[in-house]
Amino acid sequence: MLLVSSARTPADLDAMVDRRAAGVPLEHVVGWAEFCGLRIAVDPGVFVPRRRTEFLVSQAAALARQAAGLPGEAGGLPGEAGARQRTVVVDLCCGSGAVGAALAAALHQVELHAVDIDPAAAACARRNVVAAGGRVYEGDLYEPLPAGLRGRVEILAANVPYVPTQEVRLLPAEARVHEARVALDGGADGLEARWLAPGGHLLAETSERQAQRAVEIVALAGLNARVASSAEMNATVVIGTRPARAGGPGD
Repeated sequence: MLLVSSARTPADLDAMVDRRAAGVPLEHVVGWAEFCGLRIAVDPGVFVPRRRTEFLVSQAAALARQAAGLPGEAGGLPGEAGARQRTVVVDLCCGSGAVGAALAAALHQVELHAVDIDPAAAACARRNVVAAGGRVYEGDLYEPLPAGLRGRVEILAANVPYVPTQEVRLLPAEARVHEARVALDGGADGLEARWLAPGGHLLAETSERQAQRAVEIVALAGLNARVASSAEMNATVVIGTRPARAGGPGD
């Protein structure tokens, strides 16, 4: 039904069915994915936002509300009452920009920045993030971010690749063939705590078996680290919080 409703003409429908039958992800065929109740544009080759990542968004939104002294529990998604204060959010390795766009919708008042090293992902993210009032940068991790953000970031969502290189070949063909390798293959990623504001939070999605090692890495960077998980969504998120005291890590 989604293909039928998305096709403009019978010829379009035939072409879309052929692409889907050839193994192209449904989101790439129709050009969008549903994420946190939003329609996120997804261009060919760009990482498709996973439903489990909605758990990261809910955790980040809850932390932002808590910092602002506003009500709201973990699990809140766009459409709920959000923070009225402007929250500085960075969506690192943003792909389509789905996480940043969802946080902008959930919190309403954000200063949103998104980064991806893949030119196709950055171009796609602009379609989603700019519409949410944010800015998108093309480059490696923190490199393209404005220096003025250093020490101001309250929510740093880092949905970095975490599939071990030797396991990429085991992924479903929809991901392995049709999504950029850089979005899947987990390599060495930097963690610079100095970008976080005192009391700011880093949230990184990982796998259950990698969570403890991820906690150790986050803690070595000087952050207070913990794991949040959802069995229902098969989601695991490592949360690192920069100590609120003056002279925290990176100073």
